[in-house]
Amino acid sequence: MLFFKLGAISFGGPAAHIALIDAEVVRKREWITRQQFLDMLGAANLIPGPTSTEMAINVGFVRAGWAGLCVAGASFIVPAALITGAFAWAYVRYGSLPQAGAVLAGIKPAVIAVIVMAIWRLGKAAIKDLGLALVSGLSLAAFFFGWSAIGILLGGGLVGMVARRASRPGSVAACLPVLSFSSFWRRGSLSFYAVPALAGAAAVAKPSIARIAIFFLKVGAILYGGGYVLLAFLEDGLVRQHVWLTQQQLLDAVAIGQFTPGPVLSTATFIGYILGGVPGAAVATLAIFLPSFFYVALLAPVLFRVRRSVWMSAFLDSVNVCAVALMTGVTFKLAVDALLSWPAWVIAAVALAVLWKWKVNPAWVVLGGGVVGLLLGALRWW
Repeated sequence: MLFFKLGAISFGGPAAHIALIDAEVVRKREWITRQQFLDMLGAANLIPGPTSTEMAINVGFVRAGWAGLCVAGASFIVPAALITGAFAWAYVRYGSLPQAGAVLAGIKPAVIAVIVMAIWRLGKAAIKDLGLALVSGLSLAAFFFGWSAIGILLGGGLVGMVARRASRPGSVAACLPVLSFSSFWRRGSLSFYAVPALAGAAAVAKPSIARIAIFFLKVGAILYGGGYVLLAFLEDGLVRQHVWLTQQQLLDAVAIGQFTPGPVLSTATFIGYILGGVPGAAVATLAIFLPSFFYVALLAPVLFRVRRSVWMSAFLDSVNVCAVALMTGVTFKLAVDALLSWPAWVIAAVALAVLWKWKVNPAWVVLGGGVVGLLLGALRWW
């Protein structure tokens, strides 16, 4: 029930989802420790697939074994898939997206406040010494300079591990080799996915259900980098190569994936419905999320045992601070987009104050932001 609820109300993308999961399973229910949560987060960032969904799957395994792994992951995905499917039905039937801009405008600043609080708590637990603080700062700088997320995580983890084990732990000098960014991958390595817009392209005959399944299975198996990279994958495959969708249909699908709660990869549900109706939506959803269950099933049973190794412990510590740094960078970019008016700043400030002073469930803060946004929209204050 917990992850079904989170899947139904977790607006704002992976960073917000992770913040909500942290609030529920670490602070409120104490199912896992904050260190375990950080280790899960670092590991989830290192494997393909949606990070927040893999966090839900991981928590389910820790809480209730293999059955928990399946139930937690499915419960987190199903609400988003059903909501996205409903939007897809309306889109196909009426030819346009339902407008709910005022609600979204209120939700966004509340979500920013939720994420900021989560980063504060995770950062306090992850940054244990000056060396890790330096790794975190360099990772954040690398993010803003355009280095790829997976490169920052792997490079920071490996260099941090070697430096922390080769030198006295806790010294700043131990982490100076991180300055060698040659171990990082540049985002430019994915530049071949950036293709020209083909707004005027027309979709060809719809594909078979099997082809839909195979396409989304491949995307789920190799996807790194979240929603923006997902857009590049889908545009290259669906618009350019197969010509199954027009550019406008793809942008509408991604917009719905961003607007609806739960994983952004529920965009696959929308596209699957356009391409093949209810069966297409079902197989697209199953195919894009299935690899995540497989990856976590391989990793989860050994994750906490790996922590006992002094080398792997140093690696995980470094990856964890890199993950928090990436979360900080993404949040900054989200805030630039969300805080464009004085009502948005007021909502964010009030939400942050409420979360700081009282132990309020962040879900209520997010929903409250949506209600305030709706009211302000009715008053035409946006």
